[in-house]
Amino acid sequence: MPETLELLNSYRCFEGWQKQYRHPSATLHCNMTFSVYLPPQTNDGEKVPVVYWLSGLTCTDENFSTKAGAQRIAAELGLALVMPDTSPRGEGVPDADDQAYDLGLGAGFYLNATQAPWNRHYQMYDYITKELSALIEQTFPVTHQRAISGHSMGGHGALMIALRNPDQYASATAFSPIVNPTQCPWGENAFTHYLGNDKASWKIWDTTELITAGAEKLPVLIDQGSEDSFLEQQLLTENLISVCKTKQYSAEIRYQKGYDHSYYFIASFIEEHLRFHAHYFNA
Repeated sequence: MPETLELLNSYRCFEGWQKQYRHPSATLHCNMTFSVYLPPQTNDGEKVPVVYWLSGLTCTDENFSTKAGAQRIAAELGLALVMPDTSPRGEGVPDADDQAYDLGLGAGFYLNATQAPWNRHYQMYDYITKELSALIEQTFPVTHQRAISGHSMGGHGALMIALRNPDQYASATAFSPIVNPTQCPWGENAFTHYLGNDKASWKIWDTTELITAGAEKLPVLIDQGSEDSFLEQQLLTENLISVCKTKQYSAEIRYQKGYDHSYYFIASFIEEHLRFHAHYFNA
């Protein structure tokens, strides 16, 4: 265990362990917190695959670990779960001047910012794909097999990261993802601040644009609630469905009748998502 990795909390859970750690991030230039669930298979040192979970706007590493109920099925399937925070935090890390929830702290959008003052700290893409994954694989009893999932802003991050790194992830799933952030208010606000006004540079951070450009195919499952209040203006699911049809990209995109944007929705279908990942780990 690296000396710089500080254990904050540890809980026995379904014969495995739910833990929370803090570490200094060289990528984000601040201390970062993440949670990890280690299933019972790791108690004797067995190595298991990892599913990374990326949370949405305003969330931390704890939302998923306390609300989704994922540990039971992860224990059964022998999957480690890694839950990073949604942005850099701490003294000196810039935040929205008006404390808006869709920019700054809690709203990293899983990209690499290029514009000041954001670019020193807001490098979440590199943090997730390089620094955190290396730390996890060097520290815990896990294999190099990875999958990725997320919700809302985190669903955007999960899909975008997997599409840009298909050799690193066996599969990707998402709940209520922001699938076309270059075309929605949340994304336009964040991308303008983080990336500048050149909208052509935004496309590499947009799932719909990546598939339009011919992204390599990998197994994708998306669940979207039909009663999600953000569906029409922010999530733009139909834009992705249209592009997948045009490009013959075989993502499984399901509308779930009556469900909204909440963790009640995630808890209802998380088992199916983890079984989806387990299937492709074993394929």
